[in-house]
Amino acid sequence: MKKILVIGGGAMGSAFTIPCIENNNRVTITEPYSKIFIRNLSSKNKFHSALKIKLPKKLKFRKFSKDLLNEKFDLIVIALSLSGIDFIGKYFKNLRIKTPILVLTKGLKYEKKYTKIFTISEQLQKKFGIKNISVLKGPCLAKELARKNQTSVVIANRNITFAKRIGKIISTNYYLTEFSNDIIGIEVCSAIKNIYSMIIGAGQSFNASSNLFQKSIIEMKYLVRYFKGKEETIFGLAGVGDLYVSAAGGRNSKMGSYLGKGFTFKTAKKRFMPKDTVEGEQLAREIAPYIFKKINNKKIPLMINLLKTIKENKKLTIKV
Repeated sequence: MKKILVIGGGAMGSAFTIPCIENNNRVTITEPYSKIFIRNLSSKNKFHSALKIKLPKKLKFRKFSKDLLNEKFDLIVIALSLSGIDFIGKYFKNLRIKTPILVLTKGLKYEKKYTKIFTISEQLQKKFGIKNISVLKGPCLAKELARKNQTSVVIANRNITFAKRIGKIISTNYYLTEFSNDIIGIEVCSAIKNIYSMIIGAGQSFNASSNLFQKSIIEMKYLVRYFKGKEETIFGLAGVGDLYVSAAGGRNSKMGSYLGKGFTFKTAKKRFMPKDTVEGEQLAREIAPYIFKKINNKKIPLMINLLKTIKENKKLTIKV
């Protein structure tokens, strides 16, 4: 039995606690931001409004604080949005946290100071001096995990032994884990698939979308190699696996379908998805300055078209 702290009470962080508890761990969850999730998690029945289920009775909720982070845990899980990484990184740096960290958050960060795009693990290591970081990625819809549908994910660490140790702590008969030492490739794939799922969603037929799918994989291969990841990672859970799930019915794909019908991003967001977070749009705005200047745009025409569509709020034009 291990002690696990999950930071982030959203859909994914809360769903993640279920296999952890079923694997006989003592799990505590905390939420730094959302008053709604704090109310959900601290209530007696622990009904989660996003997942539409009651969370396990054994799950403990604690108020977020320095004292909580200073307690002894065997594993700390970060399940915050991308904007929360700097927030939690500062806490970890000041407290000199040495506990193994597992990051569920997907995304990339453009640091103007270094004129470089960082993965989340790089950001935590180089900006905040945090070590022993593993990442967990793959085709995992929070609602399906919460209902114990079979789910496969990949845990990555430069030292694969650490990844396998975490796998033993969290795996169940329905939550299956694979392992990789290509932490950069895994993180790049899991982030950029949000942009490419928008592109695939823009196809107005199965024929068009399937063509965009295979062209997206070609561009993803180029980008993973550019950022020093391994090409074979593209064909695993964090690459093709996650891209398939996102393109099949996620929010990014949904937005892509509106772009494909001729709407600008702002119009589609306001009219059809006013309350939805579109991760692909957030990532596009984050990395566009670097992509336009530093990467051979002719190698990634699909991404360039989408970045311009969002940045300039113009209609999407993709040649299939």
